[in-house]
Amino acid sequence: MTAAAPLAVGAPEARPRRRANWVPYALLAPGLLWLFVFFVVPMVTLGSQSLQEGSVETGYVFTGNVGIYLDAFERYWPHLLRSVGYAGTATVFALLLAYPLAYYMAQKAGRWKNVMLVLVVAPFFTSFLIRTLAWRTILSDTGPVAEVARALHITDVLQFLTLTANDSLLSSKFAVIAGLTYNFLPFMILPLFSSLDRLDPRLVEAAGDLYASPWQAFRHVTWPISLPGVVAGTLLTFIPAAGDFINSRLLGNTQTVMIGQVIDSQFLRVLDYPLAAALSFILLVMILVLVTTYVRRAGTEELV
Repeated sequence: MTAAAPLAVGAPEARPRRRANWVPYALLAPGLLWLFVFFVVPMVTLGSQSLQEGSVETGYVFTGNVGIYLDAFERYWPHLLRSVGYAGTATVFALLLAYPLAYYMAQKAGRWKNVMLVLVVAPFFTSFLIRTLAWRTILSDTGPVAEVARALHITDVLQFLTLTANDSLLSSKFAVIAGLTYNFLPFMILPLFSSLDRLDPRLVEAAGDLYASPWQAFRHVTWPISLPGVVAGTLLTFIPAAGDFINSRLLGNTQTVMIGQVIDSQFLRVLDYPLAAALSFILLVMILVLVTTYVRRAGTEELV
């Protein structure tokens, strides 16, 4: 009787444990269903569309035409490289601008921290299109920004760097990169703030007590702690910037066309759906390769 008692007591406990194993899957089911319907299905549809041939008038038929990818790359590789270059430059500028601001907000702002966070998020309450159109007014030839840039010979420096073609700031590489930097800057600030907010000031003080210079304390204490935020912010900035087409269309010219603008044109104007779908997949693969390489080189395990 004594030996059978533990079995009798233990048997009911095994059943609830088996039932509880299904709970995580049940909780994941809505999210997985959402991803399947709105990510997997569109991706499969887009991939199938890229391997079709035909026209809008005659209809498209699946032929498995893999050569469309080579043709798309040969025709539009400059736009792909230009998109990566603009997005990469905007990401670097966003990091340089966001890091000091995020550090101040996390470590020095005190009771103004929440107010500054609201100000960072505030642009999201305005349409992306309206914010980009506002830059046309900000950088207009008759505006104060352009006049100050000409007075300080900043436009001459921009021309030397081939970011502008003349004294005008609009319709140039500079305008496109500036628009990208501004529009995606909050995506850089917020992850950085989240990482730097966890920094214990006593660690920096301890580094100083161990005769570390301010630069050494930043390099060995502050920077490693903020690295997950740096990686997350650069990814959140670079990925959407590489596929953006609004900034290049409204702030650029025919020499600053990005691949997102080409895809938009092929889908909605030229109506060459297979070519547009192939370009979308090429851009996706390029971003995946760059992001994977970057994350591995950064070595941030917190993102896994």
